[in-house]
Amino acid sequence: MTSIARPVAPDPYSLLPAVPTLVVTSTDWTHGAPVPDVHTNTARGRNVSPQVAWTGAPAGTRGFAVSVFDPDAPGVAGWFHWTVLGLGADVSALASGAGAPEGTALPAGAFQLRNDDGEAGYTGCAPPPGDQVHRYFLVVHALDTADLGLTPDTSPGAASCALVFHTLARGVLVGTYQR
Repeated sequence: MTSIARPVAPDPYSLLPAVPTLVVTSTDWTHGAPVPDVHTNTARGRNVSPQVAWTGAPAGTRGFAVSVFDPDAPGVAGWFHWTVLGLGADVSALASGAGAPEGTALPAGAFQLRNDDGEAGYTGCAPPPGDQVHRYFLVVHALDTADLGLTPDTSPGAASCALVFHTLARGVLVGTYQR
């Protein structure tokens, strides 16, 4: 397979103000390793969101947000695959499949934004065939507020900007995928 050569984008989270680190783990994804097909939006995939858990939230944490972002998508803005807001301070994990469009497996009060495919919930990894290896940043933000004042109609990019001003700590787990 021939891949399209583009410069690799920097880690987008390294460009944000420094905050303490959360420990983020997943029973489905391994940091730095290829994402299993079940979590992709390909012929072999099933669009199942990954399990994610986190520890190490600092004092003052009032809530959490979770996202999956591909900075290597063609174009200049990357691609948001999943954004979950409204997670309470007592939440420390999301189950595999919690990103289903109807959101019924999310904890009470949590909601999903439309991803960059325009659909509610998680959409799996799907880089263009022959493109370079893409990195998928599974990120958990510990927040200083339980309510960012955002709604399910908020764009993931706008939510990402709002998170910068309310993040007390952040944890990142990166999976990769190439077709």
